[in-house]
Amino acid sequence: MRRDKQVLVFDADDTLWENNIRFERAIEAFLDEVVPPAPSRAAGRSALDAIEAANAATHGYGSQVFLRSLGECFEQLHARPATAAELARLEALAASVRGAEVELIPGVAETLAALAERHELLLLTKGDRTEQQAKIDASGLAGRFGAVHIVPEKDVAAYRRLTEEHALVPERTWMIGNSPKSDILPARRAGLNAVFIPHQHTWALENDVALDPQDPGVLRLAAFTDLGQHF
Repeated sequence: MRRDKQVLVFDADDTLWENNIRFERAIEAFLDEVVPPAPSRAAGRSALDAIEAANAATHGYGSQVFLRSLGECFEQLHARPATAAELARLEALAASVRGAEVELIPGVAETLAALAERHELLLLTKGDRTEQQAKIDASGLAGRFGAVHIVPEKDVAAYRRLTEEHALVPERTWMIGNSPKSDILPARRAGLNAVFIPHQHTWALENDVALDPQDPGVLRLAAFTDLGQHF
């Protein structure tokens, strides 16, 4: 049964378009660079994950923070700074995650068009403002949203600010995304409903918390196109 006239707040990366797969490809190439010094690929990835978590907490997100993490991990595993040639290679890997093209997840454009006829749509994404805006512009989806918000972090405070700015009614507002850590749990703690649409390439640091399977305020869907059946 469809819900009438709701406010639907959408995540962007890996909800509307592919994103983390670019980082995964860059990381696989990076691991080619650091394993033999690392005991194994798994050990190299674990070291990088820990460095990324620390840098995200301090410096935020985006390709420049990713480059910082690659450099620090390289230095840690090799026990020396990268040479100029090696640094250029790391810079190329970091640059590869910034693409001029945006690959929409199948059915996103059509589903958003249909939902916009029945509901109010907002976009809430986190990360480097310039890089996120470039992806939004390239997606061709900006016109579907009544407002677009790019924030440093999607925490409870961010959802409360969004609620206040748009005078949202929590009972009929839904945060839709693929990340338990950034999309679902903080939205629920701010009093909003949530729709969890898992993605096979969700960043490990965004997927390392469990959702309550009994939470009635969380709707779980298998695909983005399933939204049309509920809203």
